[in-house]
Amino acid sequence: MNALRKPGRIAGLWFIGTFVFSIPAVLLYDPVLNDADYILGSGFDARIAVGALLEILLAVCNIATAVVFFPVLKRVNESVALGYVASRTVESMLIVAGLISLMSVVTLRDDLGATADSASLRVAGHTLVAFHDWTFTLGPQFCSGLGNGILLGYLMYRSGLVPRRMAMLGLIGGPLAFLGGVLVLLGTIENPSGALFALTAVEIVWEASLAIYLTVKGYRPSPLLAEAEPSVV
Repeated sequence: MNALRKPGRIAGLWFIGTFVFSIPAVLLYDPVLNDADYILGSGFDARIAVGALLEILLAVCNIATAVVFFPVLKRVNESVALGYVASRTVESMLIVAGLISLMSVVTLRDDLGATADSASLRVAGHTLVAFHDWTFTLGPQFCSGLGNGILLGYLMYRSGLVPRRMAMLGLIGGPLAFLGGVLVLLGTIENPSGALFALTAVEIVWEASLAIYLTVKGYRPSPLLAEAEPSVV
């Protein structure tokens, strides 16, 4: 049983990877996201490229968490476990689509910044940044609320692989994060905004606590681990 806690620690490390790669990427993207005339500059911006690389690694970590969890969590409910894998996959696809849009801004800046019509180039840049903003809302906001919050929270609560009080954070935070995405979609609140952060805060605490708990302790003893032993190994 102790040996089978190792997959839990591996899942925790992948989860930590999602924080390690996502936060620096947002900071590196700041110039292209917040400077309206960024695209009118000149030269290739390596900061944005590094941010894109980090988001590629983020997408890998997202899918890896679902793949590592699946052999155990399918014993709780295989349909829900598959839904979690699908949610993480869709989230990763949207993240990659968003980073492509920002890299397109960098390419236009490098190739046309000094020669193209400034008004047309500014419109193109705003369009690509707006596309990225919506991929962020539809990906990390909606998919994390549904996948990491509701689906994974349910599976962890039913399995007892982590403390049930901790899993309740996912069952509470997931719907709130999803609601935040709906309100952004309807134009009720802005992204980013204090209101959206407040609705997402419990989900962030759930994911961080899950990552730390699994990395330090692995799965709690559960009959599911014995049942899943062949596929986990």
